[in-house]
Amino acid sequence: MDTLFLGLDHPLRAFSLRVELEVGRETLALVGPSGAGKSSVLRTIAGLLRPAEGRVALGSEVWLDTRPETGHPISLPPERRSVGLVFQEYALFPHLSVEANVGFGGRARVAELLERFAISELARARPAELSGGERQRVALARALARDPAVLLLDEPLSALDAHTKANVRAELGELLRELELPTVLVTHDFEDAAALADRVGVIVDGRILQLGRSAELLAAPASGFVASFTGANLLPGRARAGLDGLTEVALDAGGTAYSVTAGTGRVGLAVYPWEVALSREVPSDSAVNHLHGSVTSLVSLGNRVRVRVGPVTAEVTTASAERLALREGELVVASFKATATRLVPL
Repeated sequence: MDTLFLGLDHPLRAFSLRVELEVGRETLALVGPSGAGKSSVLRTIAGLLRPAEGRVALGSEVWLDTRPETGHPISLPPERRSVGLVFQEYALFPHLSVEANVGFGGRARVAELLERFAISELARARPAELSGGERQRVALARALARDPAVLLLDEPLSALDAHTKANVRAELGELLRELELPTVLVTHDFEDAAALADRVGVIVDGRILQLGRSAELLAAPASGFVASFTGANLLPGRARAGLDGLTEVALDAGGTAYSVTAGTGRVGLAVYPWEVALSREVPSDSAVNHLHGSVTSLVSLGNRVRVRVGPVTAEVTTASAERLALREGELVVASFKATATRLVPL
């Protein structure tokens, strides 16, 4: 299967979008805040946006080249690009049935796709009669009815409620692994990106700050923004060499923390919530970082509880929270190991 190549330089309202990507038989997620340029990347690939400068090619087939060697710019219209695009709100035709919506993408595979996505019994239904998960299946079926060589997904889970989201995400991830198409999806949710994509790129103000597997971004965030966006607590402070080969960080919020990462001067100390343990007293274990503070919030997430203590958020099991009898306003100790931390530039 051919590799998708994208290179573009295009002025947006507040910055220039400058991105270069190659996508093979994989799913690549671009994750970042609203207005970072994510959707403009998809629109460029699909042919809905012609950048000031850029090149889009699938293998040897050039879809866009604003500065070709021949001197004649190339810009194929969307209908001549082998792309399946699923819009953020799915953009189904409300007056058409499920069958007709899928057939709009291409009629040859309608029956096959209705069966594949388990929506055959909904063939006569209208979009307003469908659940969020069912609407997404219809939108995916319509995109695949074109038999595309590239699949583009714009915020594929944002229209779903929290109850539906987990099931649909698992279903979508299974489908993407099965398809093995060059796929680019954009989202503002790192958890969605990590669950669905082989590689994740964090994009801010038109630049990709870091690109790699989600585990790589979690283990070694390249910046404070990447650390906080991937869910880490980011504690700013000033670092200097400490004892036993550790780096000592005087935290802006007060207190001192230690890291195995070398660093000096202004840094951000990153530690993920699941690396933070809570106790009533300072524990006698191998953790060297102990922050005392009062509980300011508790949020239940299934069998876990996210607990805010001073400047950090900890994620503990519901059983642990109940054993500690955690309540807002009570003093506890948040502990984490030096090996669980990373120092990142701010």
